[in-house]
Amino acid sequence: MSASVVVDPDRPPAPDLAVGTVAVVAHRKKTLGGGLDELRAALVGAGVRDLLWYEVPKSRKAPKKVRKALDEGAELVFVWGGDGMVQRCADSLAGTQTPMAIVPAGTANLFAGNLGIPEDLPEAVRIGLHGRRCRLDLGRLNGEHFAVMAGAGFDGDLIREADRDMKGRLGRLAYVWTGLRHVRGELTRTRITVDGDLWFEGDASCVLFGNVGTITGGIPAFDDARPDSGSLEIGVSTAGGAVDWARTLGKMATGRSEDSKFVRITRGRKVRVRFAEPKTYEMDGGARSRTKRLKVRAVPAALTVCCPDEEPEAAPQ
Repeated sequence: MSASVVVDPDRPPAPDLAVGTVAVVAHRKKTLGGGLDELRAALVGAGVRDLLWYEVPKSRKAPKKVRKALDEGAELVFVWGGDGMVQRCADSLAGTQTPMAIVPAGTANLFAGNLGIPEDLPEAVRIGLHGRRCRLDLGRLNGEHFAVMAGAGFDGDLIREADRDMKGRLGRLAYVWTGLRHVRGELTRTRITVDGDLWFEGDASCVLFGNVGTITGGIPAFDDARPDSGSLEIGVSTAGGAVDWARTLGKMATGRSEDSKFVRITRGRKVRVRFAEPKTYEMDGGARSRTKRLKVRAVPAALTVCCPDEEPEAAPQ
């Protein structure tokens, strides 16, 4: 056993928590600290007496377990995994009053990182049980919620092609490397309306929607984004070849997206996108199908998330 939490049998029982039934929905292939044994020990040691436990082999199987947990009366759901697990669980929890606690055990933990939840199992558990409950926004793309970002075109192809082992070793550099290897210079006629007004019409290789500032690959793409603004950041790239994309990704990786002549960024609540040719789209690092149309909107205060005690900085006016 690798669990590092030891419960002293002579210690008086922990007081009852403010929550009753706690559920864990875990991607069993993900690891953090002492693993799922440590997570269970930490929750029991903290006084959780009614614990529901679900493990899944793939993130796409998580929504069924979340719904089962809610049917069983879960008042708090711990999600163990990366952004893919968080996205799938958030989609099922959206619109409910049940808080989600994140234990960032994935390769990419962008939503947790943007919220200040560390890759530290005991601290993530503490935040889940005792942290602030924050109502945060989600995005919704073609009927499915996302927490971090979504995109289509070059971004979707990049996600689909990125090698998982290389991503684990190199982080954001894996995306840059994979992107430059697979770029085809494919520009597609694209029409984008934001809140009912035509915003972009022309040849584009990528469209992005951000709910937080740091996106896929750990790249700080949207400096002003925050998940309680009631809106989404919207970006479009006209980079059309390896050289253009090298410059664009370089700017994004150093947090200067707006400095690239191949990037336009704005903000809105409802977005419609039409492509002349089908494009692969993705959300929170998971590739989806190919489509010619995207229907995107911000969903304000859609999800309750357990956050660190520190108050966030005031949103820019």
